[in-house]
Amino acid sequence: MRIITAEEYIAEWNNSTSAEENDAALDDAVLGIIRKVREKQDKALYEYTKQFDGVTLDDLVVSEKEFREAKQFTTPEFLTALKQAAKNIRAYHNEQKEKSWLVEQDNGIMLGQKITPIDRVGVYVPGGKAGYPSTVLMTVIPAQLAGVKEIVITTPPGKDGKVNPYVLLAAELLGIKKIYKIGGAQAIAALAYGTETVKKVDKIVGPGNAYVARAKKWVYGTVGIDMIAGPSEICIIADEKANPRYVAADLLSQAEHDESARAICITTSEQLADSIQEEIVLQTSRLERKEIIDASIEANGRIIIVDSLESAAQVANIIAAEHLELMVEHPTELLPQIKHAGAIFLGSYSPEPLGDYFAGPNHTLPTSGTARFASGLGVYDFLKKSTIISYPRQALEDVSDQIITLANVEGLSAHANAIQIRKDDQDA
Repeated sequence: MRIITAEEYIAEWNNSTSAEENDAALDDAVLGIIRKVREKQDKALYEYTKQFDGVTLDDLVVSEKEFREAKQFTTPEFLTALKQAAKNIRAYHNEQKEKSWLVEQDNGIMLGQKITPIDRVGVYVPGGKAGYPSTVLMTVIPAQLAGVKEIVITTPPGKDGKVNPYVLLAAELLGIKKIYKIGGAQAIAALAYGTETVKKVDKIVGPGNAYVARAKKWVYGTVGIDMIAGPSEICIIADEKANPRYVAADLLSQAEHDESARAICITTSEQLADSIQEEIVLQTSRLERKEIIDASIEANGRIIIVDSLESAAQVANIIAAEHLELMVEHPTELLPQIKHAGAIFLGSYSPEPLGDYFAGPNHTLPTSGTARFASGLGVYDFLKKSTIISYPRQALEDVSDQIITLANVEGLSAHANAIQIRKDDQDA
């Protein structure tokens, strides 16, 4: 894991090739998949499942038998942990609920906002290198709290043609019965446009690989999406009192996601930086996903040396990481200086996996610097806001001339006429 200065890292950041410049081939592949799914529908889904997942399916939908078989993998410990995590996630997201409102002014004018849940949502749950029952909880629970009536899940099957059993158990816990055995860009296309088996949804949420993320970008507008997520990332601000074992462990917790994951530490202590390097090597040697971690750390792992915590905060705001840990003596004092981060973890005993699985806040977070303008998934992502306007006759008359003036300035005479025609009736 390289140790560099803040100036070196910022130069590296500024000179890095943007994702858009590298995505021409990816775009061609994804658009080809989307076109084929729109044209051939279910047939394309079966073909892509055989091509990409290496399995020939008889049905795209998880059967009741498969749900029953998944229970063989249940242990009391897993169920207890899953239920408590769901309880925590539900309690946290319950605070995000919004309500409709209507205010009446003295002259009879009523203005307001009507909150309405989205009708139908598709959740993408990744497969491949791991199974993610936690993603089921993090995406489905906020949608349910928002009042979404139809929620379906799509996730890639394994070589045996079955969906990860822990994903099924999490879905069943939440009452989700419709799960499609479809992964990749083809799953996003199916949810966006519909097929003989897959009913079109109104919004697609959930993380995925580069193909999934790119497909979400291309179907946006036909359907809504939560975000275009990139590789997972963590940034840790650590002072000289931070425990290097904890810092290294938390960096590795993200590096194990995939080879493109980013793990960054910003510290004021060169001694700590050296100790973190040693711990990275030691701990990685004992971890199952060593090859992935090694590739991630080699390509994207950095320890940045700064002269103060204020400088550390400035660099962290440039990075705008998905996960930001403040592993410093007084994290709440540094917190006001943090402007851009998907989720912020305070202190040595609030590690990133606590947020990934259990604490309650969502783990579907903005990546690749998009925390500068985006937020993590929440109940608000499954709601629509309609404004309400009600003016009585006299109230409109009182402001007619001003509206007509504004409409004429913009050259929209029909707008002005819609007001003038009512004003003329008043004068008649």
